[in-house]
Amino acid sequence: MLLIFLVCFEIYVPANPGSHETITFTVQKGWGDDEIALNLQEMGIIKSPWFFKLYVVLSLKHSMLQAGDYSVSPKMSIHQIASNMAQGNVIRDELVILEGWNKNNIAKYLEFEGICAKDYFLFLLKEDYSNEFDFLKDKPKNIDLDGYLFPDTYEIGKGATCEDVLENMLSNFGRKLTLKMRQDIASQKKSIFDIVTMASLIEKEVRGISDKKIVSGILWKRISIDMPLQVDATIVYVTGKTPVSYADLKINSPYNTYKYYGLPKGPISNPGMDSITAAIHPTKTNYWYYLSDGITHFSSTLEEHNIAKAKYLD
Repeated sequence: MLLIFLVCFEIYVPANPGSHETITFTVQKGWGDDEIALNLQEMGIIKSPWFFKLYVVLSLKHSMLQAGDYSVSPKMSIHQIASNMAQGNVIRDELVILEGWNKNNIAKYLEFEGICAKDYFLFLLKEDYSNEFDFLKDKPKNIDLDGYLFPDTYEIGKGATCEDVLENMLSNFGRKLTLKMRQDIASQKKSIFDIVTMASLIEKEVRGISDKKIVSGILWKRISIDMPLQVDATIVYVTGKTPVSYADLKINSPYNTYKYYGLPKGPISNPGMDSITAAIHPTKTNYWYYLSDGITHFSSTLEEHNIAKAKYLD
């Protein structure tokens, strides 16, 4: 009975319950419970390496301890420390990918955060991931992954690679694009690629789900009658500058929706869920035109649109 009490005391009672010290403890790749236990003892985190090893064996965590950086403290018990290591609860950094960023924005951000070189990330986007992610199967082979890099806040472990970040973004896209959404897309005889491309335009043009759905309805309606989309954001994607000049509208690019009818060659940004939803579920209206000065103004005729331009933009 005394032995059981001693074992439980050593495993579940911290070395120093009143400690305010927290340190980063690195479990190196290839370390077993011996190395982990001895290093924890040397740093004053646990009292006995023997009880640490006993616990991980008895709890079947012996082969589950994962490499990485962990926050540990003398106020944590052997049970807490070992459980964190078995679950891989490593210290994580946050990456915030903003809605509307394109591949170049993301590549520069990852380089700034020290994840990987910008050019290497852009190189990865040209690889074929369609065998791993079924939503990419209708994406043309000559188009990269811009548009599918889902904007969100990502937690990543220290030492995460560009490949890790890219896989997280693609996996997240796959989770967000539900079965119902995929069925709705198919029922409209559209491809996921078409939806992502349209959503990327909407993302750069307007804010607010209601306005996005109305603009989606306008753009799909224009496509249906072979009317050019005339989306300024596609010109900005090519030139990288604003405002758009009259000369810019004549640029010979497959992304120029003033010069070429239909959707541009591919996505121009990475859209969020509201824009994707709007692309799938447009609002039908009598509008054919819109402009924005912070507020979106809609018009049914070209004459009304020209009046709105003179009123709000000139």
